[in-house]
Amino acid sequence: MTLNCNGNCIDLSTPKVMGILNVTPDSFYDGGFYKNESSIIHQVEQMLNNGATFIDVGAYSSKPNVDMVSETEELQRILPIIKLLTSSFPNIILSVDTFRAEVAKQCIINGAAIVNDISAGLLDSNMLATVAKLHVPYIMMHMRGTPQNMQQQTNYDDILKTILFYFSERIAKARQLGIKDIIIDPGFGFAKTREQNFELLKVLEGFKITDLPLLAGVSRKSMIYKTLNITPAEALNGTTALNMVALQKGAKILRVHDVKEAVECVKLYQQLNS
Repeated sequence: MTLNCNGNCIDLSTPKVMGILNVTPDSFYDGGFYKNESSIIHQVEQMLNNGATFIDVGAYSSKPNVDMVSETEELQRILPIIKLLTSSFPNIILSVDTFRAEVAKQCIINGAAIVNDISAGLLDSNMLATVAKLHVPYIMMHMRGTPQNMQQQTNYDDILKTILFYFSERIAKARQLGIKDIIIDPGFGFAKTREQNFELLKVLEGFKITDLPLLAGVSRKSMIYKTLNITPAEALNGTTALNMVALQKGAKILRVHDVKEAVECVKLYQQLNS
């Protein structure tokens, strides 16, 4: 499994780590952490030095019941960061976390290499066609509804079967339009209860049937901190534990807030399977 990212061929035979950079005031864990250029550059430099292959930049918080952000405001938040990072780190591989086609397009034009869409194209009818024209890898996630109402849509008879059916339809549509590099993300925490998140993790190897790279994003999420009765700030140990489970069940990319610990997790997983 490989990805073509701005001419760089990324081999996913060894799992990779994607560091999260939220430039939003309202993210569930790191909202408002990175308010100026120096703090952003410092954080990204640290993630790259710690072994991140990708940096995922988001300017629209997708936590449950979050307030809507206009497309104009999202662009005003994210474009300066994309430009700052590509000028500061010429070899950086940036992923843009957005469900809006125009935001994706502008970020790719300004140096980003991957589109990461929580809605798999369902929240913007132009997204799949836009990604196809841009010729970039596309991360499609499973979600029902929107961040504002997704937690009211958690009724599943068979969670694996339902999500596989969803991906089969979205993958077929993406392929039809010419998107070549597709990564799937089952969407931990999105339109799923805490119990369903663990059920999903338990059957994660079932996504191997798609023959596509699998991204797992459990970092500091409520499935961890609510189960342990702690805060997101205290959820690093739990994140590492579940990241190892995700790797053992086939994850090729770990999307995390804490890169150093995730890279260590990948190294131990590799040693275990060498």
